[in-house]
Amino acid sequence: MNEKVSKLKAAMEQRIVGKGDVIDKLITALLAEGHVLLEDVPGVGKTTLAKTLADAMSLSFARIQCTPDTTPSDITGLSIYNASTGTFQTVPGPVINNIVLVDELNRTSPKTQSALLEVMEELAVTIDGKQISVPKPFMVIGTQNPAQMAGTYPIPESQLDRFMMKLSVGYPNTSASEDMAKRFLEGSLHSQTVAVITGEDVSEMREQVKKVSVHEKLTGYVVELVEATRTFPEIKCGASSRALLALLRCSQAIAFLDDRDYCVPEDIAKAGELTLSHRIILSTEAKMNHITGRDLVEQILGRVKVS
Repeated sequence: MNEKVSKLKAAMEQRIVGKGDVIDKLITALLAEGHVLLEDVPGVGKTTLAKTLADAMSLSFARIQCTPDTTPSDITGLSIYNASTGTFQTVPGPVINNIVLVDELNRTSPKTQSALLEVMEELAVTIDGKQISVPKPFMVIGTQNPAQMAGTYPIPESQLDRFMMKLSVGYPNTSASEDMAKRFLEGSLHSQTVAVITGEDVSEMREQVKKVSVHEKLTGYVVELVEATRTFPEIKCGASSRALLALLRCSQAIAFLDDRDYCVPEDIAKAGELTLSHRIILSTEAKMNHITGRDLVEQILGRVKVS
């Protein structure tokens, strides 16, 4: 299975230059059945990264461009009255696809943002009382610009908690920028990504991830990490039960990608860095001291050890 993962990563790196680490994390979330939020300044490749992942797999894809006037029905779908039959016809929205890119999620209103809550958790949408399931495998990739930029709405905590990871693409280094410039001038930078794996491959790998064993002591370690976020003085609101489950599944995916059918403490620690920092709410004092969620998670990982 890791041969297929290698093919997927190689196909993506043909288009996304110098971001192998971010690609690894995105693939980890995919195999862990999680959703990903990409946050960074405009123009660093957030949308391209999401689109490239979809192109590298033989799966249906939809892009939702969020604007201030985007409505919930633009995402989930709606019922339309058919005058010829005298009945209402259900028209599914773009969210009924395998890979859904929700571009600039924080540019739309909180009411529209909440349209994603059900589908990200229940893998289905409800339109006029009728529930429609999404195809499998399913993944939502949201992008957002930093909240302090003009014309944006902060994503509420309940929505952030449904994203397994919050990643930053970041600026490329000098070498990657030079390579990007060379490919651009040659006309090969924006070449179409060829699909190298199928939806069946993804589903099979997801099932293999679920079979990765987690020792009882490591399960206790995960619980202690999550509980530590709830008692840390600089944290106003700690990680949820959903965060605990996401941490476990992410740890299994990390072990699977490392060619193991069992987890080790390093898998748990790495998964903790990826899944916890965006889920905790900082105290006012912590914010005033410019302490970030990532800083606190690192402190917790340094204090909590496997017993």
